[in-house]
Amino acid sequence: MIESREPFSYQKDKNVPPFSAGSVFTVMDAQCSLCARGATWIARHDKAQEFKIIPLQSDLGGALMTHYGLDPSDPASWLYVEDGRAYSSLNAFIRVGKRLGGIWKVIGLLHVLPTVWQDGMYRFVARNRIRFLGTADLCTLPDPEVRKRLLL
Repeated sequence: MIESREPFSYQKDKNVPPFSAGSVFTVMDAQCSLCARGATWIARHDKAQEFKIIPLQSDLGGALMTHYGLDPSDPASWLYVEDGRAYSSLNAFIRVGKRLGGIWKVIGLLHVLPTVWQDGMYRFVARNRIRFLGTADLCTLPDPEVRKRLLL
């Protein structure tokens, strides 16, 4: 569960290294195949080219997770920040779909599920993602759209 914070609170946290990501960024596991596919999906469908991707294993990624009360070593940890407000779990995925627009807004239909179901589904996939899909190295993906969005 994300700790409630005022918008852009990470900018005032001395433990978070200064960075420039614009209004939309995500922190995701750079060693997870599902996350690498997610980064590619975001890069290909982000027509406004506004998303930045921060590897969880970076100093910045770990500091942002800790700032929001998330455990950087927990496989279910994923962070999405939009206009200074942080989201995680399936709620973050739904918001990414809305932000990308078009057909991806359909992901918002998942919001009708009770929160306990959303969290359960997300946790099941997150905890088993390596077993189901293996590993990858997000930082060495050949996709130039992904590489130009990475903040290392």
